[in-house]
Amino acid sequence: MATILPAPIEYQLIGLTEDGAIGDLLAGFDQKQGRVRLQALISEWLRMENLVVLTGSGTSVSAGGKTMANLETAVFATIEALSDIPASITPIIEARKNALFLALLEDDEPIGFEAWLSFVANALVVAESSGGPFSAVTWSSTPAPNVAELRWFVDRLRMAIFAECALSLPDTGLATSADKIAPHLAFLSKLVARDSNLGRTHLFTLNYDTLFEQALELLGVQYFDGFTGRASARFDPSVYGLDIYYPGEVAEGRVRRFDKFLHFYKLHGSIHWFEQGHEMRARHPDLAPFQSYATLTPQNKARSLVRLAGDTPSVGILPTANKFAQTLAMPYAHLFRSFQVRLGIPQTFLLVLGYGFGDDHVSRIIENALMNPSLVMLVVEPNPTSPVIERIRRYKDLGKRAFVLCPTPDAFSQSAFTHATFDDFARTVMPDVQWLADFLRLRRFEKQIASSSTSIESGTETMGG
Repeated sequence: MATILPAPIEYQLIGLTEDGAIGDLLAGFDQKQGRVRLQALISEWLRMENLVVLTGSGTSVSAGGKTMANLETAVFATIEALSDIPASITPIIEARKNALFLALLEDDEPIGFEAWLSFVANALVVAESSGGPFSAVTWSSTPAPNVAELRWFVDRLRMAIFAECALSLPDTGLATSADKIAPHLAFLSKLVARDSNLGRTHLFTLNYDTLFEQALELLGVQYFDGFTGRASARFDPSVYGLDIYYPGEVAEGRVRRFDKFLHFYKLHGSIHWFEQGHEMRARHPDLAPFQSYATLTPQNKARSLVRLAGDTPSVGILPTANKFAQTLAMPYAHLFRSFQVRLGIPQTFLLVLGYGFGDDHVSRIIENALMNPSLVMLVVEPNPTSPVIERIRRYKDLGKRAFVLCPTPDAFSQSAFTHATFDDFARTVMPDVQWLADFLRLRRFEKQIASSSTSIESGTETMGG
């Protein structure tokens, strides 16, 4: 008779243990006890006065999003499949691929995709500018592109990135529990459920997509994202100093803070940002035409790219396409400054999800913030062999304040990238909240009403026919 082996322990929480060494804070606990302790620690950290969340591309993967490396690959494949690609552009892409390959062979760290985009976008700025100290750049590939070819390349890069990031939140209207709904809904509902007397949540993301905005609006969570206005919102950082309250006449005679509210920051811009004059504006585009884009072959993407994204005015996904003098101006400089300031506040809990510490600028801000003696950081990492874990180990001299939640090696070998993903953390690790259950009940009721109305209308048409 076959022996049924017990399921492996799912999680390890790596950090500084009681004996002063780096180890697993869940060691010695069984599955149930370990989860109870883990959720107790997370609940305690979420009650800290200043809650800061940083999310990266890993939080969008379940909705069809790509990590930065995969995004780069997909964008290049689409551009190379375009029928009108200039002869000078292919060598530029090939040089980038070769640089990545050599870096991999030599175990070196190449510049990231966004940094590489900065060089290309700013090369166009140089080419199109007059009166500057230089009028051209020297390319490592030949033939060198002329201004029109370079403009074509930057424009197609923008379109391709936009199309890959034009993601829509999955419809989970009939879900009966938190582990069945879109992870963004589960995550945000639990995030804003903490005591309203504590400081407001500050959610920073490096993603270009609008999945968090879609989830916030579906949940009815109010948020300030740095823009004011509706028809054509413009960036105005003063909104981050505002808050939302119930007036006295609807709050038992006294002013009371609105519960479901947070501040939202997009550090690298967004697909719905665009530059108008000297201002950054925001307008959400219709994403419905892009729902099947990610599943297409590069050839089919190339055939539909200009039709789908050609008229999109977004430059938020290429922040460095501005003039050199503007690259450190609003909104990007203000957003990064806000990130740095929030991490310097006493009693701060920094929660990091879907970010692999591949952006040197962001990582340096985090490492400097660890000098804050009352900051606690939890990094959620689905790969137990990730270099991120070794990075956190190096923070041990800063005290018991930097932790990594990741799968145990046994759990990972049995089911890779299942535990400690953004989806898993949002749905099953974070403690449940009652109002999420109420929200799901309301969504199911709305779906049932819509379905009933459709059935009645269909029946009426049949009788009339």
